[in-house]
Amino acid sequence: MEKIKVNSDICIGCGLCVSQNEEYFEFNDEGLSKVKKEVVNENDKKDLLNIIESCPVSAIVIEDEKEA
Repeated sequence: MEKIKVNSDICIGCGLCVSQNEEYFEFNDEGLSKVKKEVVNENDKKDLLNIIESCPVSAIVIEDEKEA
């Protein structure tokens, strides 16, 4: 199962990911991006990869997590 994550330590809160996909991203109380929907739907993966490439500080990743 693949999950999308935002590294809040390097996020600058530019809002690109939130404006591109409000289903997966939202702002936290500090104005930084956070993941709203963690599990990546295969149909959404191409769009999410484009957002990851567009992040100016490379704060977004998709990780493959093994199901328990």
